[in-house]
Amino acid sequence: MIARKNHLDSLAVSLLLACCLFWGFQQLLIKTIVGEVPPLWQASLRFVGATALLWIWCAVRGVKLFERDGTLAAGLLAGGLFAAEFACIYLGLRDTTASRLTVFLYTSPFIVALLLPRFVPSEKLRAVQWAGLTLAFGGVALAFSEGFSGPGSATQLRGDALALAAGTLWGLTTLVIRSSKMATASAEKTLFYQVAVTAAIAPLLSLMLGETWSFSYSTWAWTSLALQTAIGAFASYLAWMWMLRHYPATRLSSFTFLTPLFALVLGVLWLGEPLTAQLVLALAGVAVGIVLVNRKPA
Repeated sequence: MIARKNHLDSLAVSLLLACCLFWGFQQLLIKTIVGEVPPLWQASLRFVGATALLWIWCAVRGVKLFERDGTLAAGLLAGGLFAAEFACIYLGLRDTTASRLTVFLYTSPFIVALLLPRFVPSEKLRAVQWAGLTLAFGGVALAFSEGFSGPGSATQLRGDALALAAGTLWGLTTLVIRSSKMATASAEKTLFYQVAVTAAIAPLLSLMLGETWSFSYSTWAWTSLALQTAIGAFASYLAWMWMLRHYPATRLSSFTFLTPLFALVLGVLWLGEPLTAQLVLALAGVAVGIVLVNRKPA
């Protein structure tokens, strides 16, 4: 039996902070080379590499990936949702700004909080936790509000719709993992379904979009791809899958609001972007919101 906990302990919080910090950094890694490496080809290289690393990891540790355990249908569904999420993200970025896309993407915790309790009653949020979730999302929206200038065109609205779809797909992926037999599968197998299916689908989508494939890139581009693959798509996602197996998904999802704010802070430190009062207020709102979501009942 899996020893599940109904709250986040210090280990979970530490892992979540590390993951969110890198996921925020990863947005900058992608941004700095997107002009050199086409988006979906970039995703293809990352997930093919992550699949290979995960396969080697499992072989060394003796983790069985192909035994019959009743997870195939749910695993393929989760993998398809995961692949579709990334496709929506990359396609959405062609039509809308990164700030708008990020706000819509982080509607995912609401999808988890709304739907998961119907399948896993222990995941139900109390009123104060809903308030915290709303406050955290409000902080993210405030941080990116400066990017919402000007009327939205049909093209931008299409990008916004794709971003909202990506957030919904992320939430549905979590729902499938927590409410199916995958909840008892190893973290490695859960992740393998997702990265392997994406590694198969992303190259096809890249070809359909007419992206140019190449392996002749700058040293920085390969460094970025290596970090995205080894830490992003392998280590951090493996840690996330392990946490989904041991901790409440609704609490975990609330922490993901830190990712876009970490990206903003890193943008200030690395790219010299301005630190505004809105960013400071947003950080405070997210911090208070996360505390409320993870507050234990009296």
